[in-house]
Amino acid sequence: MAREVTLDVRGMEPPEPLERVLEAIDGFEPGDRLRLIIDCMPHPLFRVLERNGYGHREEPGTESLYEITIWRNGERSAPGA
Repeated sequence: MAREVTLDVRGMEPPEPLERVLEAIDGFEPGDRLRLIIDCMPHPLFRVLERNGYGHREEPGTESLYEITIWRNGERSAPGA
């Protein structure tokens, strides 16, 4: 069964948000999703995700400046596509 995880990293100092995301997605399977609630654009995280086979989509947040959805690559399409 697919997992839906929400992680709020607002107010954390680097590198804690990156570390928390990597812990949360460790072992993700196709269909699993992480909804990241964050107030800055985490460009270093995007490079790490790309190198490790994950996709992401950024959107304006409802609770924060940004909400970023992260999933394991290899799925037929991005979530919400």
